Amino acid sequence: MGRREIDRLGIFRTYKERGEWVEAQFIAEALRRGYSVLKPWGDSRAFDVALNFGSRLVRVQVKSTTFRVGTGYRCEIEPNRMSDPYTLKQLEFFAAYVIPQETWYLIPARVLLNGDHLKRGPMLFPMQPLKINRYLYEEYREAWEGLRSG
Repeated sequence: MGRREIDRLGIFRTYKERGEWVEAQFIAEALRRGYSVLKPWGDSRAFDVALNFGSRLVRVQVKSTTFRVGTGYRCEIEPNRMSDPYTLKQLEFFAAYVIPQETWYLIPARVLLNGDHLKRGPMLFPMQPLKINRYLYEEYREAWEGLRSG
């Protein structure tokens, strides 16, 4: 059964369960691309996964979406309502997975955490052809190499 079928059939009982599955997808893809992956114990960190580049760690918060809005998908990146907002001291990247399109966006945290609330729910357009100056985050679609410069 493919990823699309898993989400469409509602196999996940909770968002937490879906989040764990998406983190596993990210880890598998990162390993496939040759990255060294670290997973913190428990849920008390602001990041889900860290990539090890020798003397440097790149901390990644993994998110997902199936929320279609017009021709794109909105991906909420805020933590739960009981937690403080993410900060640039806590992580370097957001990895946003558009489940129905099986597409990753690797967006630097500095792009989304600049105080503009609208950027906390970025619109992603993995199925639309690119139009100049139309889509803010398309340069980060499948931008796995950008994680190295984190």
